[in-house]
Amino acid sequence: MNLTALIGKQIREVHFGGNWTDVNLRDTLKGVTWQQSITKIDHLNTIAALVFHINYYTVAVAKVLEGGPLTSSDKFSFELPPITSEEDWENLKNKNWQDAEHLAELVESFPAEKLDEDFTDKKYGSYYKNLQGIIEHAHYHLGQIVLIKKLILEKEITIQ
Repeated sequence: MNLTALIGKQIREVHFGGNWTDVNLRDTLKGVTWQQSITKIDHLNTIAALVFHINYYTVAVAKVLEGGPLTSSDKFSFELPPITSEEDWENLKNKNWQDAEHLAELVESFPAEKLDEDFTDKKYGSYYKNLQGIIEHAHYHLGQIVLIKKLILEKEITIQ
């Protein structure tokens, strides 16, 4: 298996399972209601905001791999549209799954010999750094989601 195939596999694993940590977004988000997804715990981001944030960069990198410019900006990466129903929450998750699969497919078809080339601009580092960064970024925020979910469930148990 070449390196781009492995990176594509890792993108799928953090989203859908099978990684070394045995933690993934899809399983972690199972059973999380839309109300829980927008529950604010202290100064932490909400689960929905973190899902949106992860996907924001997934989409940005996919656009570059499709030949487009890098147009994302950190200042917009948490601008989650309102989640006011189960349908909104399901749509956000489904968009995340579709965009992750799309990125994995793009990465798998990306020429491995281009991985050390600059990602749109030298200041952003190589394609490899950015693709691996997407995976690290997702794992980092997945850990936050796991902890926030635990805090929400503990809070709900305390209230009952």
